[in-house]
Amino acid sequence: MKKLIKNNVSWVGKVDWELQQFHGNEFSTNHGSTYNSYLIQEEKTVLVDTVWMPYAKEFVENLAQVIDLNEIDYIVANHGEVDHSGALPELMKLIPDVPIYCSENAVKSLKGQYHQDWNFQVVKTGDKLDLGNGKELIFVEMRMLHWPDSMATYLTGDNILFSNDAFGQHYATEKLFNNLVDQCDLYKEAMKYYANILTPFSAILRKKLDEIIAFNLTIDIIATSHGIIWNDNPMQIVEKYAQWAGDYQENQITIIYDTMWNGTKNLAEKIAEGIGLTDPDVEVKVFNLSKSDENDLITEVFKSKTVLIGSPTIGGSILHSIAGFVHLMKELKFKNKKAAAFGCYGWSGESTKVLNEWLEGAGFEIINEGLRNQWNPDDAQQVSAIDFGKEIAKA
Repeated sequence: MKKLIKNNVSWVGKVDWELQQFHGNEFSTNHGSTYNSYLIQEEKTVLVDTVWMPYAKEFVENLAQVIDLNEIDYIVANHGEVDHSGALPELMKLIPDVPIYCSENAVKSLKGQYHQDWNFQVVKTGDKLDLGNGKELIFVEMRMLHWPDSMATYLTGDNILFSNDAFGQHYATEKLFNNLVDQCDLYKEAMKYYANILTPFSAILRKKLDEIIAFNLTIDIIATSHGIIWNDNPMQIVEKYAQWAGDYQENQITIIYDTMWNGTKNLAEKIAEGIGLTDPDVEVKVFNLSKSDENDLITEVFKSKTVLIGSPTIGGSILHSIAGFVHLMKELKFKNKKAAAFGCYGWSGESTKVLNEWLEGAGFEIINEGLRNQWNPDDAQQVSAIDFGKEIAKA
């Protein structure tokens, strides 16, 4: 299906309503997603990105109904990951000599994945491609946002930035534009996308945003690779990214735990009570990890100034569910956040010590030695948990 974006630029992508997991099973996509591909038809015709491989045949068939494929002069591959490049093998069977404009690293990525020696044309930041009618494409490398091969492409005249993964969201919709969808859903998914994918690269992103601003480009539309297209005040998402890239936090304390026989759960709830009694203004959220979406929890960690992690002791250590989640937090390289540990035990009680070590290794500032509680908390121990929450609030 072809949908007009502006003048001679159209969307020719795919809406994936049923997508529930992304990057294997690493990222939950509770709102589905889209794979956004764009067709520019000036004196020269350009296809910007494609779609994920399972939809390759459908994509090529639909594209052939929109345009004679032999009229495509250039292909731009902003990023080699399969959700953007997956239809290239199917398409290039039909137009094998069409040049593919991409970064040097994208050549490595595309060759490594598809084992084809297509007509690659390597570009770097500032390179241009004339499309006729007074318009041209300007390429901007976006290394590590979020792969080493990533880049963005700017169309002069229409002032469209094809941003690939930057500024996107996993959000299935037929509405196409940002002002036509639910704003709460949109920003929830945009923040989740940033928190789970781009957080480790915040420092790089800050520099890249400065670089893009220094180009002094007029940006009327940001055409992403996933989710909606920003056409109504598109710089609003750029401003959000600048905010999120600044070691972001809100006035929130998040408590995440897993439990065996509800002792650690009881501690979590009493700690939350103590925090609320001491600081009524702070947002306190409590989550049982085994009953929650991990990627949604990462978004809550992203928003938090302090994170409490709880696990009972098992095998002289912590539950493997909690171990996996702390490892995930470490991968994301959160900055400027405090943490504390808590947990119940029956015999040896190593969980809080292990958690403190792991949390410190994940880059969190450890508030104290944590709260260890033997057996299920009785009335006096519940009061101690409330007091622990008060201490956390003051910290």
